[in-house]
Amino acid sequence: MYKRIRDLREDKDLTQQSMANFLRISQTTYSRYENGNLDVPSVVLIKLADFHKVSIDFILDQTDNPKRCTGKNE
Repeated sequence: MYKRIRDLREDKDLTQQSMANFLRISQTTYSRYENGNLDVPSVVLIKLADFHKVSIDFILDQTDNPKRCTGKNE
């Protein structure tokens, strides 16, 4: 999961600080998420999934398919 969070951020050429600002947390806390030194709260997982437009399962490395299921007729 931690590598996915980092890869998603780096794919958009974003800094840890910019992600921390978006999440309204410190850069240190965000860095600890990416390094696996701190568990990512579910509310943060939801915000990350929404921001990157991927599923939470993708972030959690449960699937390689980033597509989100919206529950709507797709």
